[in-house]
Amino acid sequence: MISFGIVLGEPNSINSEILAKSNASKSSSIIIGSYELLKSQLKILKIKRKIRKIKKTEDIKKNDKVINVLDIPLKFKKPFNVSRKESSKYVKKCLLVSHSLCLQKKIKGIINCPINKKNLFKNKNQGVTEFLAKKNKVFNSEVMVIYNKNLSVVPITTHIKLKNVSKFIKKDFLSKKLITLNKFFIKYLKKTPKIGVLGLNPHNLELKKNSEEIKVIIPTIKLLKKSMKVSGPYPSDTVFLKDNLKKFDVIVGMYHDQVLSPFKALYGFDAVNITFGLPYIRMSPDHGIAEDKIKLNVSNPQSLNKCIDMITKLIK
Repeated sequence: MISFGIVLGEPNSINSEILAKSNASKSSSIIIGSYELLKSQLKILKIKRKIRKIKKTEDIKKNDKVINVLDIPLKFKKPFNVSRKESSKYVKKCLLVSHSLCLQKKIKGIINCPINKKNLFKNKNQGVTEFLAKKNKVFNSEVMVIYNKNLSVVPITTHIKLKNVSKFIKKDFLSKKLITLNKFFIKYLKKTPKIGVLGLNPHNLELKKNSEEIKVIIPTIKLLKKSMKVSGPYPSDTVFLKDNLKKFDVIVGMYHDQVLSPFKALYGFDAVNITFGLPYIRMSPDHGIAEDKIKLNVSNPQSLNKCIDMITKLIK
């Protein structure tokens, strides 16, 4: 029985390398991507792995220690130099196939290897999180969680320009995100999370009358305190101090780098990216396509292995 799919992701990347070095062949997974691309790239990297092309999930044998690839055709002349146009069509097809397999209950979740957002989406503010949320009709209530067993962080806004963040900080928007976070943390991680919410402004703008903290964040927290363990707003310049971190399971920031920068300073890439709010589990390694490391055979599969280990536990 196949439990989850791994989307091969951006062709011009380290994805084939980290996949081959990972525990994928030891898990009950299926690779969704180009068989010929994976085969060609591993040959260049001089990485030997048994891979098999299959046409449907039912073709996989029980206890099979092979990388099984549900083949998504891709046109390419050079394995690490796929055109932007072909790459975009291919990655979208892979994501849509994995989405469809989840809805058909043929797999219980997906891990997508890193993608190049510049190639994939016309809307530069969109990533896989938003793409799948729209496909599942839950856009604006989905939550991006960067998870580590010691601490998780959540950016309320994700791939938008910093100058536009304040436009999104509304009571309904913030409330939806926090409700989704609490609900799915309990569902998947079996724990009611202690959630610390940050303010938007430096020093919470000292809680001035017209600040987002007074107008939006504090009223939302007060309303949700009745149904979840949420507190704040906390100033972002001190919340990541060691003594403060012990108080929370999740720290929620108003924008992407407000929480991801300190998180990565603390934990590096020892984390996974999980989307809460979808009808299935979706994860990805917490790093990019690493164009500077292509063909060097030096990349570490740690984050992908963490995804594989975690999704295996969650879908039991």
